[in-house]
Amino acid sequence: MGKYSDFQNTNTPISPNVPMYLTPEEKAAGINEKLKVAARRYLCPKCGREFSLFQSRAVACKYCPKASDRCPNVRCPYCDSEFPINGFVTPSGSREDERTITDYTDQVFNRWADRYNRR
Repeated sequence: MGKYSDFQNTNTPISPNVPMYLTPEEKAAGINEKLKVAARRYLCPKCGREFSLFQSRAVACKYCPKASDRCPNVRCPYCDSEFPINGFVTPSGSREDERTITDYTDQVFNRWADRYNRR
């Protein structure tokens, strides 16, 4: 039997609480399950272009005041369409997953902003 991730379509939302296989190289680089979920690529339902939640937050949401304040949406960096994270990046109906992945991405970008003093 394969791993959970072996059965997932690349556009299927995954819970950040579902165990994901990490290679020894990923572990050595400091990658964890939440990072792997946030870095997954998704197709925009409107324009069909592929992007990750990190791309969305870093490019399309860069100057939005809600971007680092538990925003429940993801914005396509190509067509600027906005969609709820719930059901797009995390499985439908999972408010806990939405909060977990939003808090994680906020933490990553806040750490980056603090480190490089670019707020």
